[in-house]
Amino acid sequence: MTISRRSLVLAVLFALLGVTFAVVEIPGRPADAATTKRVLAISVDGLSVTAIERLGPGNLPNIYRLMRGGASTREARSAYEQNVTLPNHTSMVTSRRITPTSAGGHGVTWNDDRPWMTVQEAAGHPVSSVFSQVERTGRSSALFASKSKFGLFDRSWPSIDRFVLDGDADLVDRAARDLVANKRAFTFVHLGSPDHYGHRDGGMSAAYRASVIRTDARIGRLLRAIDSSTVLRGSTYVILTADHGFKATATDHSAHLYANYRIPFVVWGPGVTRGASLYRLNPEYRAPGTTRPMYAGAQPIRNGDLGNLALDLLGLRPIPGSTLNSTQSLDIR
Repeated sequence: MTISRRSLVLAVLFALLGVTFAVVEIPGRPADAATTKRVLAISVDGLSVTAIERLGPGNLPNIYRLMRGGASTREARSAYEQNVTLPNHTSMVTSRRITPTSAGGHGVTWNDDRPWMTVQEAAGHPVSSVFSQVERTGRSSALFASKSKFGLFDRSWPSIDRFVLDGDADLVDRAARDLVANKRAFTFVHLGSPDHYGHRDGGMSAAYRASVIRTDARIGRLLRAIDSSTVLRGSTYVILTADHGFKATATDHSAHLYANYRIPFVVWGPGVTRGASLYRLNPEYRAPGTTRPMYAGAQPIRNGDLGNLALDLLGLRPIPGSTLNSTQSLDIR
């Protein structure tokens, strides 16, 4: 942002008079790189809370770094209706429930690659997302995904400035380079390896545990990219969650099983209360114990809260038509 000589003189005058003022980001105008906040959202497909707890900080130093340095819960919930990848990720980026006939659902009920579909067609009406909200401010976003079905998002929201499909290892390298080079407002990274090995060998199998450990190292690669940049280091929030867990020995993930609908939700970054429980910071949300609450009454923290939380951290208004965290009340301080 270029500051004119007149603006500088006025700022000094205001300071001498004891007047405080705020710099407002104007939609369509690029923001100052040194002061603008950014969000990196990471979804680990099939990440089991049991795996986090049993593998511990020795095996998962980066996930534990985020939890210890930020606010988190291991008792967040996936979408009530379904417990699979595409419907839950659509809820994350739209902050809507799934079922289209029920108060504002996004309608993405399938979990395969359907190149002829968009979210808007599924819902039967326009559906905004965190990507389209970011675009309205003149800032940019990116999506890095390890499954081709995420092409749905690229078709539905052309406002995504960069869309990359790749295997987890190369995907993370490309995302890390993009974080540093472009300093986008919002970057979403989907890592699919644990889900793959859970389906192939079973939840908590040796192959599944090894994939979670590798995924933690890949998260570390993204964190090192943030650490390497003085701009990113002081301005970037990380939100870590999952679309579902994985019951030990099972090769599927029914929505009715605690180990499958129980997921982590972690927020890390400048000003976030270190080591805090998200439920203690947010008494209006109800810790669900081992239950799977529907959408009536006091709500648990859900992965679908992600979209509106990201916009709140960026200083932007909620997604139009959203129903999850639509008041942006989820507090991280």
